[in-house]
Amino acid sequence: MVALNHNPAQSREAKLDEVREHLNAQVENLVTGEDWKRALSFAAKFRSRSVNNSWLIFAQHQAAWETGRVPAPMPTYVAGFRQWEQLGRHVEKGQKGYAILAPVIGKFASKTPANPMSWRQLAPREAPLPGEKVKSEMVGAKVAHVFDISQTTGPDVPLPPSPQLLAGEAPAGLREGLIQQVEEAGFTFMPVPHDGMIHGANGITKFDDRQVAVRTNMDDAAQVKTLVHELAHLKMHGPYQVEARQHRG
Repeated sequence: MVALNHNPAQSREAKLDEVREHLNAQVENLVTGEDWKRALSFAAKFRSRSVNNSWLIFAQHQAAWETGRVPAPMPTYVAGFRQWEQLGRHVEKGQKGYAILAPVIGKFASKTPANPMSWRQLAPREAPLPGEKVKSEMVGAKVAHVFDISQTTGPDVPLPPSPQLLAGEAPAGLREGLIQQVEEAGFTFMPVPHDGMIHGANGITKFDDRQVAVRTNMDDAAQVKTLVHELAHLKMHGPYQVEARQHRG
């Protein structure tokens, strides 16, 4: 009898490749402007999810709706299997979860944290040595599964409110002060007339072009809120800001 060589790392990579291929295929299938509008509208409601995971959830829910497994074409509230159980709801028999990309977090330890080369990754359940500082960092990704509320049964749960744009005026001088911080960081502030110019978003930070764009067809308060959001990207999410990434919420 031939023993099967099961390599967990290879199996995980194969699953990741499958999900990424599915993501690319679904994005390519968004042919019409209405397709893109529906996808972007959904992504805007799920700000807690990455753009890639929003695409994946949207596409898989559409497929589930087309085959009659869910009653509506748009997802409303998604959570993992255990999360639904904690909320008193249970996934219906026969329902398939939507594959998403979940971060794999590793723990690192160092006695000289100021030296970036001194950090070593801790093995699972390994305790740091006395005097070592510990930090967590994303070291990879894995496939996880979530379910829409329409795939579950149980008591009603309060759904999170849909995001609403701020209305009205911002405090005097706040907008100008934020723009000044953007420019002092070496970026150009670019007001744009509408969200169609920035892929349906309220604002966007482009590190390659060193630009921060915010759409101007919103109230002043909403523009300032978006500026704060993009300034946080600028300061915390840059490609070379390794230390800042340890403090993301």
